[in-house]
Amino acid sequence: MRLKSTLEQWVTLQEIDKAGSIQAAAITLNKSHTTLIYSIKKLETQLDVKLLEVKGRRAILTKHAKSLLRRAESMVEQARDLEEMSQQLSSGMESEITVAMDHLCDPTLLYQSMKDFLIINTTTSIQVVETSLSKTSHMVTSEEADIAIITLPVTNYPAQALALTTMIPIVSNDHPLAEKERVCTSDLAIYSQIVIRDLGAEYSSNETENVGWLKANQRITVDNFDHAFRAVEQGLGFCRLPEHVIKQRNNGMLKSLKIEQNEKYQVPLHITLPKGSKTGVAAETLYEILLLKANEY
Repeated sequence: MRLKSTLEQWVTLQEIDKAGSIQAAAITLNKSHTTLIYSIKKLETQLDVKLLEVKGRRAILTKHAKSLLRRAESMVEQARDLEEMSQQLSSGMESEITVAMDHLCDPTLLYQSMKDFLIINTTTSIQVVETSLSKTSHMVTSEEADIAIITLPVTNYPAQALALTTMIPIVSNDHPLAEKERVCTSDLAIYSQIVIRDLGAEYSSNETENVGWLKANQRITVDNFDHAFRAVEQGLGFCRLPEHVIKQRNNGMLKSLKIEQNEKYQVPLHITLPKGSKTGVAAETLYEILLLKANEY
């Protein structure tokens, strides 16, 4: 079906409605009063609907015109978005970027930054990949990520300090360890320890990469901190979890352990651009926003 009207005609009608008169709209659109009248008259003929009526000394939109314009507004807005998107793409803006985020990073930091990024970029889609241990390094060295939030810097890839994550050992209130005022490592050894699986073991030359104290006689290995938290809640064992996870989800049913010489430790987080000089405009923009947000966080 061939369209009878054009976007320019609807933009003209929209501007007349906003400005309150044809004369004011003509100034805003930088067109003559006569040109706007001709455009609307032509649209009336094409649609066979009266769009303007004279009240007093001004031409205003009819009820039918206002009803049609309500439908047309989303179409005009989409057309503007398409033009903005085209401009961003022509300037080299990527259509999609990938952010690898180590699971020790508080996701709030990333998503707050993404919120600011999306305000100024309506073009680029974002893939977020959660990583841990050797998978974190793999996402950098394989250059699968445009931005990577990592723990320790990867050899030959420049990195910038981003944040610190504090790791705290916790158990459920009904776990035997919760009854102890102070805990030593020999106490831990006889209970189940909940640990996070190395999601990138398939990429590592070693079987897996491990971090921290892992001498418990029995382990329960899960994929992420969400599962670890649920396991702790059910009283299955003890686990070290990021402080931000505990603060966000603790409902008073968990207790942090005071372990001799091992009560808590901090993990530094860094940010890097794995593709270096090949990094696109969108990735660089989000990278800068992440650094700014980290300073405020």
